[in-house]
Amino acid sequence: MIIACGLACSHRENPQATFEDTYKAFRHGDLKKSQEEASRECQRLHDSNPEWAWKFRILQAKSLLWRGMYEQALTLLNSPPSRPDDVDSVIGILTIEGVAHARLHQFQEAEGKLGQAEQICLVSSAATCGDVTLARGVLAVQRGQLGAAKQSFEQSLEFARSRSEGFLEATALLNLGLTALQQEHFDEAIDWTDAASKASTAMGAGNITQTALGNLGWAYYKLGDSERSLELSLKAEKRASEVGNVILQLSWITNAGYVYARLGDLGRAKQSYLKALDLATAINGREDIYNALRALALVSLDSGELEEARKYSDQAIAIARADNNRLDELYPLLVKGLIAARSNDTAGAERIFREVEQDPNANRSLTWRAQHALARLYESGGRSDDADREYRAALATFEAARSSLQRSDSKLPFSTNASRIYDDYVHFLVARGKTDDALRWADYSRARTLAEGLGLLAKVASSGPPPLKPQQIARQAGGTILFYWLGEKQSYLWAITPQKTSLFTLPAGPEIDAAVQRYRKALVGPQDILETASPDGTGLYQMLVAPAQPLLTKDTQVFVIPDGTLNSLNFETLLVPEPKLHYWIEDATIADASSLRLLAASHNSQHDSKTGPGKLLLIGDAVSPNADYAELPKADAEIENIEKHFAPAGREVLTRAQATAPAYLASAPEQFAYIHFVAHGTASRSSPLDSAVILSKASPEEDSFKLYARDIIQHPIHAELVTISTCYGAGARAYTGEGLVGLSWAFRRAGAHNVIGALWEVSDASTPRLMDQLYDELKKGRSPEAALRSAKLSLLHSEGVFRKPFYWAPFQLYTGT
Repeated sequence: MIIACGLACSHRENPQATFEDTYKAFRHGDLKKSQEEASRECQRLHDSNPEWAWKFRILQAKSLLWRGMYEQALTLLNSPPSRPDDVDSVIGILTIEGVAHARLHQFQEAEGKLGQAEQICLVSSAATCGDVTLARGVLAVQRGQLGAAKQSFEQSLEFARSRSEGFLEATALLNLGLTALQQEHFDEAIDWTDAASKASTAMGAGNITQTALGNLGWAYYKLGDSERSLELSLKAEKRASEVGNVILQLSWITNAGYVYARLGDLGRAKQSYLKALDLATAINGREDIYNALRALALVSLDSGELEEARKYSDQAIAIARADNNRLDELYPLLVKGLIAARSNDTAGAERIFREVEQDPNANRSLTWRAQHALARLYESGGRSDDADREYRAALATFEAARSSLQRSDSKLPFSTNASRIYDDYVHFLVARGKTDDALRWADYSRARTLAEGLGLLAKVASSGPPPLKPQQIARQAGGTILFYWLGEKQSYLWAITPQKTSLFTLPAGPEIDAAVQRYRKALVGPQDILETASPDGTGLYQMLVAPAQPLLTKDTQVFVIPDGTLNSLNFETLLVPEPKLHYWIEDATIADASSLRLLAASHNSQHDSKTGPGKLLLIGDAVSPNADYAELPKADAEIENIEKHFAPAGREVLTRAQATAPAYLASAPEQFAYIHFVAHGTASRSSPLDSAVILSKASPEEDSFKLYARDIIQHPIHAELVTISTCYGAGARAYTGEGLVGLSWAFRRAGAHNVIGALWEVSDASTPRLMDQLYDELKKGRSPEAALRSAKLSLLHSEGVFRKPFYWAPFQLYTGT
């Protein structure tokens, strides 16, 4: 005890050491702790060491500022009778005051404080001058001057790097990311924010790391990735609550509310917004009060509470107008237009929508939302030509925004933002008998990222996508095409043969989705679906296939272009009730395609699937990298069953320690007609391009045993068939218009003409036998889809457990790339 007391007393007598400890707590994000410790030391040193007392007071004020307690920070700095006269302290005080006034939207006061600090920095090289430039950017953001804000943050970043000021650098990066996000420059926002996260993590700056986490959550919401956004927002909100950061807590609560609203949980969304409003009001954070009011206006509108929506909109508009922030004014103004439309004030709604659409301050998302609202308004009023024009304008604005994205991770979820516009437009066209146009636009919304990566998507003219010639595509493909569109209120099936295109009306998307989810669970369960005569198996057949049955002949080739939850359904398993209950695979050869456009391009290309096996790359039976991935006991048997179908000169086999990710990438995979993996696989839901084939470790690096989907797409191939004999090789996450994204998608994106991937966990017992039969059929010159069907039928018609779809149905063939 004596020793401990001696150390503690010695530490307290050294304000420098205590300050460093307190500042470390601030930097790590323990803001409440740093505030309390700084307050205690400020009081203790008030009389004995006024200079150090002020340093602790400034740190206390900075902690309050970062917690969103702006008025308290100002009160604290103005309470002593005198101020310090050293340059760093003076600049620090003025900067904190400037930011606090800016966040309270007291712009004149903020301008005065920062102006004083900038005058001092003209004749001083103090390190705190970088904070002044940063603060100038914060003020610009609050005023809605995003271009000026970006310039200030870039100057602050340059200053930080020239002085090796790591914390300032991470803060500048964070603010650059936020500014880019507000400008809807999403790729840039994610890059800046990732850089801030890495920089802050390296120095243990937890507050910046957590802020970056939440900002990414908002970025993914804006990109249309609700699942990832909610995960990040809730995680960031929990951390902010733990450390007492009110400003971040309410921001992430609001973010989560937007996700709940998008998912249809309006009650939960409203609760989130009301909680955020209470927190924002408590700290008098004008920007955060505005954000909560704007969100409450929208959720009240969606809930049909028009008077509440009008009240919240008016309050948000008042704040934006008082701040002279036109962009902030446009969001609640758009809600006012929607309220007018709901109230049958057509003229008022049209005027507001036009005002938002034509305002030079409007960003692209506001513009396409206003155009979509106009289209709906004109449609409901019977102005079909005007409605058609506005639907096309809305889609053109959206597609321009999408084309500005460069990263696949950004493009994949972004189409979700236009799903309602496409759905409404398809219904609009069908209702007016323009079924060919409806199909053309529906197909245009499909597999955009995949087609762009393959160079198959030309720029669309103002008149819309070019004609499809669907019957010609069916003729070239050699079968019947079933194209599905799952709508919120109405779904459709286009059945396309070489002779004609027929349209069938299907139930609403949610009804189909529920049946698919139930049937998927049954397929991977212990029961025999055929013996139990699953009502969902027969019901889905009657719902999805039976309308087109008169167009199908026995043993016909069928190409399914699925939508939504249908991407996770193997149509081969659907139960045909007559003449005797059986699986649809016994009547047809079925393959999945991504779009008519890609199917046409595939069958116009020069590859020929009838020439028999070419050269094979066979990789697998890897050495277990860790305890998470046990070695596959039947991997060697599967490899033997496959390689025997190829002459030694026509195959390259990489097994055990040779089966590594670098070995695949270095093998010149473009030379092989067939590529086959026998390995574990992972399917990432949150980041599908992080899905990976699990191989042997190639180096001491932690993940050197993973062949990532994002690396696969960087190495072009021309394989007739890639087979991924892994669990969930087809992926675990489906994106609007894009379908399942995972390893199968990655190999198609790399250029494979056909890919076999698994929809669920595969059996190590049955797979070697199935693959042996597959390659035996390929050797006979059969197409990949016919060969796979024959292999599956061999299991289905066998005695014993392998006849269950659990063993043969996970493998899905994707064609048309």
